[in-house]
Amino acid sequence: MTNQAAKPFPWADQWPEIVDPRVRAAFAAVSRRAFIEEHLARFAEQDAPLPIGEGQTISQPFVVALMVQALHLQPGDKVLEIGAGSGFQTAILCELTATEGGVRGATIYGVERHAGLLARAADVLASLGYAPHLRVGDGAAGWTEAAPFDAIIASAVAPHVPRPLWEQLGEGGRMILPVGQHEDDQQLWLVRKLDGQMRVEKLGGVRFVPLISPLFDDPEQWAEE
Repeated sequence: MTNQAAKPFPWADQWPEIVDPRVRAAFAAVSRRAFIEEHLARFAEQDAPLPIGEGQTISQPFVVALMVQALHLQPGDKVLEIGAGSGFQTAILCELTATEGGVRGATIYGVERHAGLLARAADVLASLGYAPHLRVGDGAAGWTEAAPFDAIIASAVAPHVPRPLWEQLGEGGRMILPVGQHEDDQQLWLVRKLDGQMRVEKLGGVRFVPLISPLFDDPEQWAEE
């Protein structure tokens, strides 16, 4: 992880729930300011979502921290990110999975539906020394060629757990994603694959933009929950 020991964790006093020191160090290492537009710079350290264009948002930092803490990421973990968006969360994932002397982002695979957002995120990430694998695509379909994944994180709400993501999650893997049929009934799910079975822990209410995919029109593409 980048040596940023002298830099304070920007939301330290606000987040007693975030107890993992590696997660706190990752947030201290990554400047949110780099991932938002210039006219929003004064809001960079507010613990709130912000618009990034294309009707999408950069998530509330606390929610990102809660999600990545729940995944218990370790150096070298292979992670699939659904909804790379601005690239801010991608950078956090790069920090948490970095290995000593390795390329930061070598085991991160990010999918984003909007080509313009992904192009900007790729430029910012590269300028900061991160090198994740990124592509435009249907997030619910995942990234088959790179599977299996140790962890999957989705930054958009799905009505069901997409079967392709479940199938791409490795044995013992963790997936965190918001699930809900309506805007006001979203729950953050932590899904584990144990002996091939789905184990779900619900972590509380959230609000995310929808995960858009034709796969949700086909019940065969829903994982059993």
